[in-house]
Amino acid sequence: MPQARGDSHSTVPAQPTGAPDDLAPSAREAARAWDAEADAFDAEAHHALDEPTLREAWWDVLEGVLPTPRARVADLGCGTGSVAVLLAERGYAVTGVDVSPRMLELARAKARSHGVRVALRHGDAASPPIAPGSVDVVLTRHVLWALEDRRAAIDGWFGLLAPGGRLVLVEGFWHTGAGIPADELRALVERPGVQVAVAALDDPLLWGGPIEDSRYVVTART
Repeated sequence: MPQARGDSHSTVPAQPTGAPDDLAPSAREAARAWDAEADAFDAEAHHALDEPTLREAWWDVLEGVLPTPRARVADLGCGTGSVAVLLAERGYAVTGVDVSPRMLELARAKARSHGVRVALRHGDAASPPIAPGSVDVVLTRHVLWALEDRRAAIDGWFGLLAPGGRLVLVEGFWHTGAGIPADELRALVERPGVQVAVAALDDPLLWGGPIEDSRYVVTART
């Protein structure tokens, strides 16, 4: 497959906002925090997705909730790019957005090592630098729970979708009290004309071992 080119390969139009200087103070703080975590991020098996069985387990989940390959996917809060690369390998046109410059450096290297193209942009997942109506899927994985205004973020994400597009939101609710209960997230995405489905993600293969907390994916199809 073609060599990765990072930002030089634009799969969807960029919104003319979201440059580093435009980040809100809370997003700048998050960028510093995630920069500090970036080099150790892939120590978690479900972050790296480099173990073949785990990787295929995630593909089985995503294949069941995504449209056919070649669809335009915005992976918001893409981190080190594991999911973005997985989808690019399957033929999706992927744009990854992350607030952490260091995470994006690692994502570029990962895309390059896998020989795929992923467009990577620096920005806040809550208000990503992606033009309205330009993607078929907005995908997040354990991102929404950490945002200050979840409803505003979801409203904005719906606005990024082309007609017939969908949100695919992987979230959880942990014993510590962090996260979002599935019924709460379902209520946030429900609106007239949108088909919402919730599926549990409790297969140990997805997480590198057994889990005790709630993990799930919400799909909202317009």
